[in-house]
Amino acid sequence: MSFPSPTTFRPPVIGSNYMVSTGHYLATVAAARILERGGNAFDAGVAAGLCINVLQPDMTNIGGVAPVMVFDAASGAVTTVSGLGHWPAAADINYFIEECNGTIPPGVRRCVMPAAIDSWLTTLARWGTMTFREISEPAIELAAEGFAIYPFLHASMVEAAEQLAGWPSSAAVYLPDGCLPRVGDRLRQPQLAATLERLGAAERRAGGDRQAGIQAARDEFYKGDIAEQIAAFMRDNDGWMTSDDLATFAVEIDNQPPHINYRGHEIYGCGPWCQGPVALEALAILAGYDLAACGPQTSESLHLILEALKAAFADREQYVGDPNYNDVPMAGLLNADYAAAWRDRIRPDRAFDGMPTAGNPWAFMDRDVAIVRREHRPFAAPVEPDTSFLSVVDAAGNAMAATPSDGFTGTPVVPELGIIVSGRGVQSWLDPRHPVAIEPGKRPRLTPNPGMILKDGAAFAPYGTPGNDTQPQAMVQFVVNLLDHGMNPQEAVEAPRAATYSFPRSTHPHPYTPGLTYVESRIGPEVVASLAELGHRVEMWPDLAAPAGSVCAVVRDAERGFLIGAADPRRMAYAIGW
Repeated sequence: MSFPSPTTFRPPVIGSNYMVSTGHYLATVAAARILERGGNAFDAGVAAGLCINVLQPDMTNIGGVAPVMVFDAASGAVTTVSGLGHWPAAADINYFIEECNGTIPPGVRRCVMPAAIDSWLTTLARWGTMTFREISEPAIELAAEGFAIYPFLHASMVEAAEQLAGWPSSAAVYLPDGCLPRVGDRLRQPQLAATLERLGAAERRAGGDRQAGIQAARDEFYKGDIAEQIAAFMRDNDGWMTSDDLATFAVEIDNQPPHINYRGHEIYGCGPWCQGPVALEALAILAGYDLAACGPQTSESLHLILEALKAAFADREQYVGDPNYNDVPMAGLLNADYAAAWRDRIRPDRAFDGMPTAGNPWAFMDRDVAIVRREHRPFAAPVEPDTSFLSVVDAAGNAMAATPSDGFTGTPVVPELGIIVSGRGVQSWLDPRHPVAIEPGKRPRLTPNPGMILKDGAAFAPYGTPGNDTQPQAMVQFVVNLLDHGMNPQEAVEAPRAATYSFPRSTHPHPYTPGLTYVESRIGPEVVASLAELGHRVEMWPDLAAPAGSVCAVVRDAERGFLIGAADPRRMAYAIGW
C-alpha cells in the first residue's frame, strides 16, 4: 500500500471547535486550556500573550508592546488595540544627538511607556469573559516553576550575554550565578511571577465585579505600587519616565482600522502608528496583477511582490508615523487608483535600483500638499531581534491576533518586578523633519502589526508574524500563497520567502541597503538567477530562515465547517485545536 508524501514539514492542524497558533508551543497549550475551561478567543489570546511574555523574554515582555486585533463575531466588527507606548514628557531628541553622538544606545533613556499589560487588560475587559487571575494562571506557573531553555532563546542569550552582564538586575534573572545557562536548563522568573500575582491580588481586593477587578489590576500597574517602583528605577538610573507619565498613559482603541479588498476578501491591518499600512498598500498594488498565472515562487511573481513592497516601504518612509502628530494620507495610500499609479511605475523587466521615490497619495484625496523629500545614505548595520505572535479562533467565530514584542536586549530588568520597560524608542528617528522623530508624548512607528482577513462578514484568518521589517513581507507572501495560489494554510506558511531591504530599516540606526534582496535557498537557482538579471542584488538565506519571519494563522473553512491552524517551523511556533 502506498501513501502520499507530505507537502509540508508539519501537517495542517484541523479542528471543528477552536484553533490556536502561537509563537511558542506552551503558550498554544495554555490558550487551549483556557478554551477548554469555557473561555472565549479573547480570554485565550490574553492568556497566550502573557505566556509568550514569560516564554520568550528575549523577544517580548509585559512591559513591552502588544498590538492586538480582534474580530467580535456578535457585532461583526474589527477593532485594534494599539499596545504601544509614547515617549515620556521629558524626552529630548537633542540628548541623543548631542550627548550620544547621534545614536540611541541601550538603556532607560530609550524607554517609552510600558503598554503590553494595558493591551492585555483592555482586551480582556472589553471582549473577554474571565478574570485576570484565571487567565494569568498558566503564565504565573511558567514563570515560577520555570521552563526548559530552547535553542532559539539560548542563541539570544549568547548574543546578549555581555549586555545582560552589564545590568545587574538583568544578569540576576538570565545569568544566574554569573553563568550563561545551557540549552535544556530551567529558566525561572520568580519576580515576574510575583508581579503577575500582585495584579491578581489587586483584582481580588476590588470585589466580585469583573470589570472593576481588571481596572484595579491596571491601576496597580500604572498608578499603584508597581508604577512607583518603575518610576523610582527610572529616577535612580537617570531615566525620563515618571509616575505622572505612567498614570496618564492608556493604549488607544481604533474601531475603524484600515482595510482593503483583495480577491474578494477584506484584509485588515493596523493604522499608521505602526507599519500595518505597508502590507495593505502592497496588496492593493498586487491586486492588479494576475499572480496566479505567474505561479508560486517564480521570478515573475517574486519580482512583482518585491517591487510592490518597495513602493509601500517608500511611502512608509515618507508619510507613516503617529497619526496624533502627523497628517497621514491613509485614504490616498490605499486608494485603488493610487495603486494603479504605482503599477505604472513598476517595470516587469527591471527592479528599482534602490528605494523608489515615494508617490503622491494626496493627489488621490483631492488635496494639494507640499511634499518634502529626504535623502538617504546607504549603509549596513545590524538590528536588534524582536517579537512573537499569536492567533486564536473560538467556536463562536471570535478571532484575535496579537504581536507582542520588546525583549531583554535593549533595556534592563526593573529589580523586584522582573520586567523590562519598553525600549521601543529605538524605532524613532533623530531627524526632526522625519514623521517618526522623537517628541514628548509621541509614539515610535512600531514594526509589530497583526492582521485579520474577513470573508462574507466572518473571520477568515487572523494572521501575523515576528520579524521586524520582514513582517509585512512575510504577511503579504502568506496572503498571496493562500488566495492567489490556492495553497493550504500550512503550505502558505512554509513556502520559501524572499525579502527586500531596499529601504531605511525601522530600528536605529536605520540602515539602508539599496537593491538588497534575501531569498531562502529552497527557491531554485534558476529563479535566483532570473531575479539577479532583473536587477535584484540577491543574497541567500538558508532553508527555513528565522529572519524570514514565523507566520502563524488560523484559517476558517466555511464550506466544511473546519478551522485550520498553521504554524511556521522557522521558529518555535505551534498550532493546536479541537
